[in-house]
Order: sequence, then structure tokens, then C-alpha cells
Amino acid sequence: MKNMKQIAGGRDDFQLVRHLTLHGSQAEIGRALTEEARRLGWAPRPLDPAVNRARRTWFERHWPQHHARMDGAAEALGLDPDQDDLALDGLSYAPAGSGCSALWCPPSASTDGHGRVGRNYDFFTATISEIMGQAPRPGELPMASRPYVITTVPDSGLASTVITMNELDGCMDGVNEAGLVVMLLIADIVTAAPPQDPAPQVGLNSVQLPRFLVDTCENVEQAKQALLGAKQYDHGAPLHYLVADAHGGAFVWERGRDGKEHIIEFGDAPLCVTNHLLHLNPDPMNLPPDTEASLRTFGRLRSLYERSKGATMSPDDLRKSLLEVGPDMDMPFRTLWSTVFDTADRTLSTRFFLGDGPDGARYTDELVFSARPGTPA
Repeated sequence: MKNMKQIAGGRDDFQLVRHLTLHGSQAEIGRALTEEARRLGWAPRPLDPAVNRARRTWFERHWPQHHARMDGAAEALGLDPDQDDLALDGLSYAPAGSGCSALWCPPSASTDGHGRVGRNYDFFTATISEIMGQAPRPGELPMASRPYVITTVPDSGLASTVITMNELDGCMDGVNEAGLVVMLLIADIVTAAPPQDPAPQVGLNSVQLPRFLVDTCENVEQAKQALLGAKQYDHGAPLHYLVADAHGGAFVWERGRDGKEHIIEFGDAPLCVTNHLLHLNPDPMNLPPDTEASLRTFGRLRSLYERSKGATMSPDDLRKSLLEVGPDMDMPFRTLWSTVFDTADRTLSTRFFLGDGPDGARYTDELVFSARPGTPA
């Protein structure tokens, strides 16, 4: 079963947001996602058959949900699911990347005992042509102007709700029915660069990783094991990830410049993350000064840490903290959505960016979505 709703914005606003809800087998969900991606202009890309065969084998062993959705993609395209010359995933309709801020507030530091994560998704408001220093093409939309909220309720396995800017079979944020929350952020804003080679490889790309976790894991311990056992690649634009669960656990997952993997935890305490590698800067109060290139990553983290250290935070406190670290109006990007995830209720509550007005940035009213099947948000 497929249901599509326009839930925010319109043709005259910066963002037009759709909520896509899918029920059925993973193959049926994959078919529906592929049909929507084709409507948006996606097409499968040629790939070295040996690499593609290895990719499918890896997914079958480690991420069977995605493997089944690729079978559904083949059905939507009228192709043999075992063909090896075309990649049937990566349902992208805009480039990836972000510069963001996030704060985990554990149950012990919450006014009602609910663990929550607040996050700002900050991104440019320009077209991809403008980002590349060219004039926009006729009719070209800003690259982040058509996000989706996607709720999937498979016949077996974990239901989830995710937000994505650019890839229908990946996501930037997600929560599943077990209360696991995952979000991605740029890992090193100073050295961030456009992807070097978009060709799919064996394993998980940057925006597949959050979807992989909400599909396969119920808590942070399972997520750690899944990540330590997974092959990952990032095309030269490294990201890091905040993962939290309904039991009060949370960690940040990073890969160092040498490829070494890092799990950063603060115990039963708030955990802040912005756009620098935490394993290189573990002390929130002993951070380098910001530069023009750092986009206030160190200052944003210090601000979140100071507001949360030793505090008991309500949902409104979390929202105010996110507002404090949002971009200034003279910056070339905006907070495109600002979200509070409730791990106990399995919900995400978000406001989407509609455009700049005379009194500052305009946003929708807060919209609430549940990851639990049949549970109203």
C-alpha cells in the first residue's frame, strides 16, 4: 500500500515536502520507491559487473532488507534482478552533504525521563549549478528544496520514519519502532569537498548507513556491532553519525583520516556533535578557535555543551538550544529542518524551512511523525 501527501510548503516556498508511506513486503516497498525516483528523473547507472555482483552479495548477507528492495526496483524497471551491469539502488535526485548540529539528551537529563535528540540540518539554498560556480539552468530548483519524509511498514522487520534530502533509499535522519535514532553530519567541515567518484562500491555509502541501521538494529549495542562489521565508503566527503536508543545509550561513529573507526561515548550525559572529528577534539571546553572555513563548528558545539552540561532539559529547552546554534542570516545556508526525536515515543517532530522573510527565516509549524505502525503521531 502506498500513500503520498504534500505536508509542507508549496510552489512559492523554498521547500515543498512530501510524506510517503509504504506498507508491504520489502520488494513491494523497493518497487514503490523506484517508481517515485523515476518520476523525479532517476535512472539506473552502468557499473562494472564484478563490482555490482559483489555489492548484491554483500547486501544479501548483511542488509537483506535492501537486497529485497533492489529486487523490487528490478521489477519496477522490468529488469532481471540478477543482472550485473546496472546498479539498481542509489535512488538519488540531488547531491548529498550537510553542515549540521545535534544534541543527545539522555533520559537522566530530561524533565520527563524521555531520551531525546535535537538536530539542525543545515544546507545551502542554491542550485547545484550555482554551487559549482555556474548560472542555474532554466527551471533548475535549489538542490535541497524537495525533501521527503518516508515511513516504511514492512510485513516483517522494523518499521521506521526517515527524512531525506536527496536519496529515496537512504536518509539523513531516521527513527525506527524500537526507538533507535540515527542522523548524519559532515565530519570535517574545514576539509569537506564534493564527492570525488560517485560510482557505487561494495558496502554502505554515506547516506545508506543511517537507513541500514534503522532497518537492522534495535539498540546502540547492535548498531556498534553492525557498523564494526560493515564495509563503508564516502566518496571523499566523510560524514559522522549520532546514534541513540530508547534505553538511554548513545554514541558518535567516526572514521579517522587514516581509516580507523572510532566510537565516541560520554556515558550517561549529554552528547554534542557538529562538524569536526570528536576523536581529535574530545574536550568540549578545549576546542580550537573557529576560522572562516570552520563555519562555527567549534563555537556551536561549545554552546550546546554549555547549555546541556548538568542541566535537566525539556523538549522546549532542546529546541531553544538548536535555535541558538542556527546559521546567521548572512550565511549562504539555512537550517532546512530542525527536528527533535523522542526515543521513548518513537517519534520525530520537525519544522521545515519555507524561505526568508522580512523578520528572518520562515518555518512550518511543527509536524510530528511516528515510527510505530498504527500509532498516531
